[in-house]
Amino acid sequence: MSGYHEDGGQPQQTTQHDAASSRKRTIGIAVVALVAIILAVIGIVQRQAHFMHLAKETQENATPAVQVIYPQPGPSVRTLSLPANIAAWYQAPIYAQVSGYVKMWYKDFGAVVKTGDVLAEIDTPGLDAQYAAAKANLDVAQARYKLAQITARRWKALQGTQAVSQQEVDVQAANAEAQQAQVEAARHDVERFAALEGFKKIVAPFDGVVTSRFADVGDYVNAGRGDVDSHGNATELFSVADVHAMRVFVAVPQDYADIISPRLEADLSIPQYPDRTFKAKFLATATAFNASTRTVTTELTLDNKSGELWPNSYATANFKAPGDPDMLILPEGAIIFRAEGTQVALVDDSNHVHLVGVTVGTNLGTTVQILRGVKKTDRVVNSPSAGLLDGQSVRIVKGTPGYNMPSKKPAGPKAEQKTPAGSTEQGKDDIRAMPEDNQPATEAGGRP
Repeated sequence: MSGYHEDGGQPQQTTQHDAASSRKRTIGIAVVALVAIILAVIGIVQRQAHFMHLAKETQENATPAVQVIYPQPGPSVRTLSLPANIAAWYQAPIYAQVSGYVKMWYKDFGAVVKTGDVLAEIDTPGLDAQYAAAKANLDVAQARYKLAQITARRWKALQGTQAVSQQEVDVQAANAEAQQAQVEAARHDVERFAALEGFKKIVAPFDGVVTSRFADVGDYVNAGRGDVDSHGNATELFSVADVHAMRVFVAVPQDYADIISPRLEADLSIPQYPDRTFKAKFLATATAFNASTRTVTTELTLDNKSGELWPNSYATANFKAPGDPDMLILPEGAIIFRAEGTQVALVDDSNHVHLVGVTVGTNLGTTVQILRGVKKTDRVVNSPSAGLLDGQSVRIVKGTPGYNMPSKKPAGPKAEQKTPAGSTEQGKDDIRAMPEDNQPATEAGGRP
């Protein structure tokens, strides 16, 4: 009996073990299949997400990205820096009026002179001989005139007698008058040579400083031509400058000619005095533009009693003039120059570009005045690309902090609020290119 039960139980245990193993394999296969399906679904989903992202990015890249700004009011104060030349109040090159050799010079570079001070003397033996001859000719002419007078009086006494005719009397009277004219001519000749004798001394024409000396002892000088060197070039003997006050000459561009008025002033910066400024006042203007440079010569003046400023110095003239807050300005980079004329790119509410013509006014350096074509509320593309087309759809991006004009629409008068201290704060809409940029700008469109 026991043997029978043992033999009959072994097949039953084997069958149960095989069934359990089969179920495990089925479960394992099902798990693997499920994992595979899950992984496949995840892969498909990720692939679809990547495809959608790529399609979106492609679409975005196909739409040009632009930065928009708004026209701003002009600066309240216009500044302009121009090169200037400082000249003496009077400056005269002095040439010789007689020919001869330099006998001696008495004033050197930098000498302070008064009117009439002798700068040099010229030895003129030829002129001296001519002067002596002219005086001798005057003596001869005077002697002949006296003789003619005596003869004319004698012939006049015989007038009406049979001894002389009326014709002879008239001839002697005319001869006396001719001799008188010869005396006058000889006297003027003597006066001319006497004046030339006075030019043997080179004198200062006014109070000032000797700025140059090209004369040396023994140099030969020609009348009116100055000192002639071995190459035949003529130069002045001396230069004298009156520096009690200085003249400042500035070439003002035509765009800024409206700042010129009798009230015009300038702060001068001079290289040798880097920490100082000199105040120059308006003196005169040419009232005409140079055809080649389109600038007008403007003359300013400043006091120089201390003599610290020298003639022909270079300076930078810094002007300040009232601006026009009613004007609208844009950066130079926002202006488009094409065959159609001067244009700007405006962005409408649907983010489409429209190229419109504008009329530009004064160039303010980094910005340009816009006379016609835009309004304060227009959205203008900053630095548009050359390929931007009219009607093209664009994508608006934020600007660079501190480098762009405000990209928000200008706030109205209600946007200003009074603080408890009485100061004025701008509304939330009056911000710069990015909300994070809270630093105030020094000038509209300028760098901080």
